[in-house]
Amino acid sequence: METKNLDDDINDRDGLSGPARPIDAPPTALPAAVRHYVHAATAPRTRQAYREDLARFLAWGGQVPSSPAMIATYLAAHGESHAPATLGRWAVSLGRAHTSQGLADPCREALVRATLRGIRRQRGTAPRQVAPLEREALLALLAPLGASPRDMRDRALLLLGFSAALRRSELVALTMADVAFGTQGLTVTIRQSKTDQEGVGRTIGIPRARGPVCPVRALRAWLAMAAELRWAEEPASPAPLFRPLDRHGRLAPQALSGHAVAVIVKQRAAAAGLDPAVYSGHSLRAGFCTAAARHGAPTWRIQQISGHRTHASLERYIRAGQLFDDHPLEGLF
Repeated sequence: METKNLDDDINDRDGLSGPARPIDAPPTALPAAVRHYVHAATAPRTRQAYREDLARFLAWGGQVPSSPAMIATYLAAHGESHAPATLGRWAVSLGRAHTSQGLADPCREALVRATLRGIRRQRGTAPRQVAPLEREALLALLAPLGASPRDMRDRALLLLGFSAALRRSELVALTMADVAFGTQGLTVTIRQSKTDQEGVGRTIGIPRARGPVCPVRALRAWLAMAAELRWAEEPASPAPLFRPLDRHGRLAPQALSGHAVAVIVKQRAAAAGLDPAVYSGHSLRAGFCTAAARHGAPTWRIQQISGHRTHASLERYIRAGQLFDDHPLEGLF
């Protein structure tokens, strides 16, 4: 089924009247200021996910408005090939494609809900977990890095991502205005995050390390190197902290993507002789949480740095870090 534009009102393709308007957009009759803020209530990445999920459904042969039976059939057709969490997200996106046009949400009907429950029951709902980059693994990644611009950038990125328990999106969103060096170490300001869409922000302190591996020194060295490099073109101000390097050694004006962080972690893991398949960009954040728990740090302090909204979302790292603490078998054999 063709679509003129994923943001167009798909209803008029099905013979329904009405002005074209994007998925998740408010009615055009509202004042422009209201429409602007309602649009801003949904993160850009979420809106993009809605569009992609709708495009996939239309390419499969779906349509809007759709019946619960059609959506249940669509989800069942992908029940073996896609994770239950992914299918649940598709249902949310398709529901939003309906409600944004003033239509009833077919994904709330019992048939669709039962289909998703059946898939979850049969497939299981345990999320795929990447391996945490704890201290020894992180040191292995850092060991081969030299003094080239790319090596210095990656060293600073890996150490900062680990030390501040940053998500990929938080790491690549950092700019020169978000870091400050002081006598005790480095202060990092996270202005917005996955669990802080309203931009309350949080500030993280990273102390200087006494040993040879220090995130504060690594970032300072990278920024000094970056100041000497040529730019492919003039960057925005304030400049992104971590940027791509082209084959001529020039800095790109834009920030690295979140995907690029995952690629860097995997490439550096492979170079260190580790299995890159088990690591991703999230391994830095998971590594900090697991290592901090293993080191005996209180949960509230870990959560203060990581920015986890609830203790429950942090608990799986705490459990992994404390699997052998006060074990009943200790000293039994």
